[in-house]
Amino acid sequence: MRSNSRQVGARMESSARAFLEREGLRFVEGNFRSRFGEIDLIMRDGDTIVFVEVRHRKSNRFGTAAETVDRRKQLKLIRTAQYYLRRHPRLVERPCRFDVVATSTQEGQIDRWIRHAFVVEQS
Repeated sequence: MRSNSRQVGARMESSARAFLEREGLRFVEGNFRSRFGEIDLIMRDGDTIVFVEVRHRKSNRFGTAAETVDRRKQLKLIRTAQYYLRRHPRLVERPCRFDVVATSTQEGQIDRWIRHAFVVEQS
């Protein structure tokens, strides 16, 4: 079962990447992992670094795919993105954003692309 989930996830990420590339974004890296979490796709939209979370749900019974990116998940993504930027210091001065791509079919059809899905609050 776990292997099947990974295969579905890989298909959805591949579909999301192809969709975003058709929309003009450029692929930088996929499945970036740190001790804080994982970022599914890292893309460039002009000079902007885009950290993309790809979410898939077979059913909306317990909420949509996009709704599953709750505050806890956002914090993991933010920490992982900060770690990525520390490892790539030449990118630190570039604008960044967090997008969510939501899918719901096994074919990887994109239901929603949420640009600027959430923001990093400055303290």
